[in-house]
Amino acid sequence: MPLTAQELTDMIRAIGQTLEGNKAFLTELDSAIGDADHGINMAKGFRAVEEKVAGVAGKDAGTILKTVGMTLVSTVGGAAGPLYGTAFMRAGTAVAGRDSLTAADLVRALGAAVEGVKQRGKAGRGDKTMVDALEPAYEAIQKEVAAGKGATAALAAGVAAAAAGVEYTKGIIARKGRASYLGERSIGHQDPGATSSYLILKTMAEFLAGRK
Repeated sequence: MPLTAQELTDMIRAIGQTLEGNKAFLTELDSAIGDADHGINMAKGFRAVEEKVAGVAGKDAGTILKTVGMTLVSTVGGAAGPLYGTAFMRAGTAVAGRDSLTAADLVRALGAAVEGVKQRGKAGRGDKTMVDALEPAYEAIQKEVAAGKGATAALAAGVAAAAAGVEYTKGIIARKGRASYLGERSIGHQDPGATSSYLILKTMAEFLAGRK
C-alpha cells in the first residue's frame, strides 16, 4: 500500500518524537567522542520541522521532504544539519511530484539520500559515521524490494542492517569529524550519527507496520 503524502508528514512527526525521546541518549553518545550536542541539535531541528511541514500540507512527497531538508540545514548545528539536510533534500528530489510513495520510490529516495550523505561528508563505510548504518540499510531494503517484498518488510530488514552497522561502529577507529582526533581511543564507542540514523529508520519501519 503506497505511503500517502499525509502519512509521510505523520511519519516525519513520529521521527521528531523519537529523536526528542532519545535526545539525552544521543547527546551522551556524542559527549564521549564529539561535541556533546547531537541529540540536542537533532531534537531542535525536528521541532522546527514539525512547524514547517504544516505549511506544505497537501503538497507532493518531494516538496515535503525538501522542506524537511532545508529546515534541518538551517536549524541543526554541527555536521548533522548539512548531512541530514542533504539526505532529505536528495530524497525529495528523487520523488519530486509524487503524491504517494511505493516501495520502489522508497528505494530510490533512500539511495539518493545515502549518496548525498556520502558526497557531502566525503565519507564511506568504515569511517565510523552515519554511513555505516545508512548504506547497509539501503542495500538490505533494495534487496528485499527487488525480491518482491513490500515497503514494510523491506524497511524491517533495513533496520536490522542499520542496527548491525551501529554495532560495527563500536569496533572501528573514527576517521571523520571531531571523533577522528581521538584515534584509537574512539574504539569502543558507538557513533552517535549512525545511532540517530538507525532510530530514524526504526521509526519509519514502526510507522509503516502500524498502518491500518
